[in-house]
Amino acid sequence: MATDVFSNPREEDPLDVALFQGERRKIIQPTSLLDPKVEKLKDVLTSWINKTLTPDHIVVQSLDEDLFDGLVLHHLLARLAGVSLSVDEIAVTAAAQIHKLGVVLEEVNKRLGLTDDALAKWNVQLIHNKDLLATIHLLVTMVRHFQPDLALPPNVKVEVVLVEVTKTGIKSDIQSEDLTEESLQSPNSSSGEDPIEKLLTLDAHKILLAKTSIVNFVNQNMSSMGLQVADLDTQFSDGVILLLLIGQLEGFFIPLCDFHLSPANHAEMVHNVTLACDFLLDIGLNVPNIDPEDIISRDVGATLKVLYALFRRHKGKHGESAASAQK
Repeated sequence: MATDVFSNPREEDPLDVALFQGERRKIIQPTSLLDPKVEKLKDVLTSWINKTLTPDHIVVQSLDEDLFDGLVLHHLLARLAGVSLSVDEIAVTAAAQIHKLGVVLEEVNKRLGLTDDALAKWNVQLIHNKDLLATIHLLVTMVRHFQPDLALPPNVKVEVVLVEVTKTGIKSDIQSEDLTEESLQSPNSSSGEDPIEKLLTLDAHKILLAKTSIVNFVNQNMSSMGLQVADLDTQFSDGVILLLLIGQLEGFFIPLCDFHLSPANHAEMVHNVTLACDFLLDIGLNVPNIDPEDIISRDVGATLKVLYALFRRHKGKHGESAASAQK
């Protein structure tokens, strides 16, 4: 029978804690990774990378697994800043990857003009060790610098476990860490006040006028497809018309295989509306505090916010103004 090496620990081989003293490590709580806001942020960052690197035929599927060797960051820097670095295209060994990451991150940090506090959020070792927290911090900072018009989900936080090795042993503490700013204004809003929230406090007549203006706007753009909206409160809940409207306004075709044209259940509706919300983020149109379930449950305020954001973005092409209903 094999000896159980754990049943008789040898006193002459104690763990030398002193070797690790002073080491600090932040680890994202697994439950935080299930937060829809965190998942949305990861999706937006992944989509941003893939769209940026389309000419290079590079596709990222996992932020922590696909960026550790420096290849993606190297191409991102080249596309975003026009920088050419003298490093190998593909680094196979760990030593080569670490060297490449060092060169790339040094140039990235220089371009970002960061302070020491900001630089403490990531380094070569963390990125190469596939540290998701460090990778997200780096990517969010790059987006803010190189493409500030890209709408990232606001107020994204994670719970992290801070582990520190001291002379007396290992200490751990749970903290909250921000990944994106606490609040972001809508790109089309000049103040922090939400115009739709304000509208919903007015009398029913003014709300009806605003809804009528938005419905007219929608119908003007959907008439070429033979579609008409009569009831704003209900006809957007399955996501179909919303998807077709976004494609029509933004000038791109959404393949029918990508969504459910006649959703038969709640899951298919969730798929449609979530896809529509993803498209809004992709085109840089951030609608704060909107969840797909709000649209599906026929929350009038949520539906109005999404449609009003599209209306404001494209109102220059049409002569109507729902804002007049608030006067």
